[in-house]
Amino acid sequence: MSDKVKDKVKELLSSGKIKGFLGLCSRDGNIAPHLFVTEDELDNLVVGDKSAPGDSRYPLNRQLINLVRAYPDDTFGILVRGCDERGLAALASWNQINPNKIEMVGIACPQELAIACECLKPYPESFVDGEKCEGVTAETVARIDSLKVKERFDLWLNEFSKCIKCYGCRNICPMCFCNECSLENDELIRKGEIPPEIPTFHLTRAVHMAGRCIDCGLCSEACPADIPLRTLYKKVADIIYKQYNFRAGYDAGQKSPLNFLGGLPE
Repeated sequence: MSDKVKDKVKELLSSGKIKGFLGLCSRDGNIAPHLFVTEDELDNLVVGDKSAPGDSRYPLNRQLINLVRAYPDDTFGILVRGCDERGLAALASWNQINPNKIEMVGIACPQELAIACECLKPYPESFVDGEKCEGVTAETVARIDSLKVKERFDLWLNEFSKCIKCYGCRNICPMCFCNECSLENDELIRKGEIPPEIPTFHLTRAVHMAGRCIDCGLCSEACPADIPLRTLYKKVADIIYKQYNFRAGYDAGQKSPLNFLGGLPE
C-alpha cells in the first residue's frame, strides 16, 4: 500500500481531528474491517488484498452508521471508494449521519474493478490514493433492455425464483436504514414462506431502492443464489435519472426526489 493513505490517517489521529478511523486491517493472513484508534495500529492498515487499491469489498458504511449512532459527539474517519462516498452523501441527505462528524479518506478503484462493477464513477472526490480511471456504462442493463418484454419478464421471474429469503441483500446494504422493514411485514410478505412470493419480495425492495441505491454492488455479492440484483437496481437508478435527472450520492447537496423529509418534491 502507498504511504499516502497511512500518512493521511496518521495526521487525522495525531491532530485529534478524529476519534478513530474505520478501515481495513490485515491480521493473521486475513483482511477485515477495523477501527484504528492509535498511530501504532496503522502498521496493519491496508486498502485491499492485492496491490491495487479498492479491491477488497466490505460494508464499512453500514458499520459507520452503528458507530456514529453510538458516539454522536465524536468524529470518525473512514476509508471510502467512489460508491462509499456516494453512500455517505446519500445517508446525510436522509438525515442518517452528520457529514460534519466524518472525515473521508478516498481511494480509487482499479480499472478491472470498475469494469466488473460497470461503475460510472470509480473514484471519490476525497481522493488520496490510487489511479483514477474512466467510468463504465452498464452493458448488462442494455442487454436485458434489448430483449422483448415477455423475455425480460420471464428472465426476472426465473432469477427471483432462486431466492431463499436469507435477507442478505438487505442486511449488507448501507442504504437500508428503516426502523421497520417492509420485507418483514407479514401482511405484505409472509414471514414463513420460502421462497418468498414471486416477485413481491424483490420488487418491493427494488421500489425502496429507487432514489437510494448508490451502486456499491454488495447486494449481488452477498446473494447466495447469484441473483443479479445490482443489474436490477441499476435499471431502477436509470429510470430515476431519466425522470428526475438524479443519481443518489453524486451531488452531496441534492436530496432524492423521493425523499419527503424536507417536503414533497416539486
